[in-house]
Amino acid sequence: MKVRAIVLDDDYTVRSVLSGILEDRGYEVFDSSDPLFCPIYLDCECVCPRGHLCTTIIISDINMPNMTGLEFIEHQKNNGCKVQNVAVMSGCWTDEEREHAKRLGCQTFNKPFKIDEIKKWLDACESRLGANSKLSDLRVCRQKVLSD
Repeated sequence: MKVRAIVLDDDYTVRSVLSGILEDRGYEVFDSSDPLFCPIYLDCECVCPRGHLCTTIIISDINMPNMTGLEFIEHQKNNGCKVQNVAVMSGCWTDEEREHAKRLGCQTFNKPFKIDEIKKWLDACESRLGANSKLSDLRVCRQKVLSD
């Protein structure tokens, strides 16, 4: 199965390091400094066909322009996004943020993160991937959203 990852962080260096780790594993990677410009951002109900995912993995910072990483994840899930492998990072977690991340089913990482911890989490994500899972064509999904 092809693996697609989304990296959201307004810090260019962090975004580049994470994207590099993911690309080295053979993932198709999309990164953005702003969740609103993410290629999977849903402004309506998810249009991925049954049995398809828009992405396999999302790694997001908490504090970003326009919305937090937790707001982005909650927004996506409320609109039907089926992604199961989600991690959120922060350099200064509050108890409320950690609890919110837990309710959303997110893995949490402290910044600065340890690359080995990220790789271990990715290994676990890969072990949960179903052989029959398919990725949606993002161009087709975006066209469908824009035409509705």
